[in-house]
Amino acid sequence: MKRLGWLCCMLLVACQPQEADYQPVLGRRSPVARTELVVGIHPLHNPRRLLERYGPIIAYINRSMPEVQLRLEASRNYDEYDRKLYSRRFDFAMPNPYETVLSLKNGYRVFGKIQGDGIFRGIILVRKDGGIRQPTDLKGKKVAYPAPSALAATMMPQYFLQTHGVDVQHDITNLYVGSQESSILNVLRGFTAAGATWPVPWQAFQQEHPDQAAQLLLKWQTDTLPGVGWVVRDDVAPALAQKFAAALFSLQHSEEGRRLLAALPLAGFESASDKTYLPVQEFLAQFARTVRPIEQ
Repeated sequence: MKRLGWLCCMLLVACQPQEADYQPVLGRRSPVARTELVVGIHPLHNPRRLLERYGPIIAYINRSMPEVQLRLEASRNYDEYDRKLYSRRFDFAMPNPYETVLSLKNGYRVFGKIQGDGIFRGIILVRKDGGIRQPTDLKGKKVAYPAPSALAATMMPQYFLQTHGVDVQHDITNLYVGSQESSILNVLRGFTAAGATWPVPWQAFQQEHPDQAAQLLLKWQTDTLPGVGWVVRDDVAPALAQKFAAALFSLQHSEEGRRLLAALPLAGFESASDKTYLPVQEFLAQFARTVRPIEQ
């Protein structure tokens, strides 16, 4: 990570003007014409933090693919990311499982996923001094989520509440606040009675802001599902897709790669296929029947 710090700094300086217009680009331009492939990571973080966390990962993979140039492109929110994914802008993408399932209808196929499904669950945070003891205490109050399409951080917590005595559509006010960090900050600042997210951004928040995190309580967690996927567009050459996958899956097997993964923080990535996400499709069908309609 330290070796690549100078690259991240240069890119951050180049992208200062407007946060809303920020589109991080990874990799130096070569004087020799090269094929550019766009990589899209779903909005786990705001664009600047996404570059800091995943930029070094893409640089690592770039070294294994000298015949092309990978470019990491961030999105300001889930709506923007979804538009790009479903319009086939990304050559490679790391969408959440819900988006992964929908991407299959738009010419993508699954080749990988986050290693281990134990971390892919929804969690609901409350303030320790907020007086929330059981799910029904949230009735009449506001709950924050990143976006309607966030599976672990929105749909799974909403399903949990629905099956624990809370009518999600009528008993509470659902606020979709744009990012995982915003969901955490909304409950921290008392704007909402609870905030939903998933373990990875919560762990990162605890590491970076321990004093603020100490004011919050992880009150409830959901069951698990297959985690965040990696997909490739159907017109990307199979040889390139194989090289990308091989480099991605090798991260956890080298000291450098483990350092990069620790910054995410993740244990690594592993092979997967379209069939891996059948349980997600089943959950989505159940969610649509019992909680609310899902935009397809």
